[in-house]
Amino acid sequence: MKINETLNYIHTLGKFSHKAGTQRITAVCEKLGQPQNDFKAIHIAGTNGKGSVCTFVSAALKTAGYRVGTFVSPYITDFCERIQINGEHISPDDLCRLSQKVIDTGVSLTEFEFITAVGFLYFSENKIDIAVLETGLGGRFDATNVIPKPLVSVITKIGLDHTAVLGDSIELIAAEKCGIIKNNLVVTTSNQHQKAFEVIKKHSSKLIIPNTDNLRDVKASFLGNSFVYNDICYKTSLGGNYQVENALVAIETLKNCGLDISDDDIKKGLASAFIPARLEVVCKNPIIIIDGAHNPDGAKALCEVVNKFENVTAIVGVMRDKNYGEVLSLMLPLCKNVVCVSPNVPRALPIDELARVAKKYCNNVFVADDLKYALNLAREKSGQDPIAIFGSLYLASEIRPLLRP
Repeated sequence: MKINETLNYIHTLGKFSHKAGTQRITAVCEKLGQPQNDFKAIHIAGTNGKGSVCTFVSAALKTAGYRVGTFVSPYITDFCERIQINGEHISPDDLCRLSQKVIDTGVSLTEFEFITAVGFLYFSENKIDIAVLETGLGGRFDATNVIPKPLVSVITKIGLDHTAVLGDSIELIAAEKCGIIKNNLVVTTSNQHQKAFEVIKKHSSKLIIPNTDNLRDVKASFLGNSFVYNDICYKTSLGGNYQVENALVAIETLKNCGLDISDDDIKKGLASAFIPARLEVVCKNPIIIIDGAHNPDGAKALCEVVNKFENVTAIVGVMRDKNYGEVLSLMLPLCKNVVCVSPNVPRALPIDELARVAKKYCNNVFVADDLKYALNLAREKSGQDPIAIFGSLYLASEIRPLLRP
């Protein structure tokens, strides 16, 4: 198959086309020769921050000289982003070739299970030293959870998201995320909601949390951060206060994974790490920021940045199965203008319905049938004032190429 045929096939599999469970990914891995057993792993679950922690950890390990496989979800600009080795995406040819191997097993899979199997094969073939694996949804039944005991299990900030699948309380969601913990010697986590923390403590034999008493000289902005932790100065190109916390989790993960990695490796890795659509400044005149904020915790983090500006114009598109009401209630009162759009996916909330909700929180609400028009309208309304684009990673994926061709 060619790349378009392969991607079309993968997308037909569906996200929730089978009941949750690891029996299908277990079966396909058996037929493929257990590729998930051929490398060490660091396993990351959580509601917010797992992509950033994954990127920080991978960058530092690469700096230390390891051959690092990185598996992330979702992608922003290119499906091949989901599977990387030392920052290089899997090639379209390899994606097609390995997809055919998975198809040939005859095991019926969901989309995420399928791409997980492809990732395991790719990492095994290329003899990586370590994989940094980001879960897709939850943890206990996530396809990535068929790996053997990882070096470290990481639980990033837990909040209310995917409640229809994972449960409608912090405790239930935390329990699902903790399914990646396999009697680990080491579990790292961020400073959690107390209810989440109590659940994590019950699942871990050695829990490591960044000691913020040893954190000082924090300078955080949307352009990047610097801070001193345990008397070492770190810098990140990923901006925003919340990235300081993600960086601390990454530091403790790297310090406690049992691999040979120096303080200098960690410093260089954190400084070089980049991930699109995470408070990404795509233009400085005027300031245009793209952020994938699609749940309340993500919106709160973005609010910290937007609140520092005046007369912000927002371009917003959301999924109807997300808690978009709270996201809008947090963000839109900080905005002078709102341009409503609908990402090109079936789950997107229709523009008219989005505009109706947006008008509760902002007086100047506009609609745009396509993203080019949305950008032109936002620029017209904003003048030289900042523009914030948020609400969905699908929106970020579609609009980013128009700003960064």
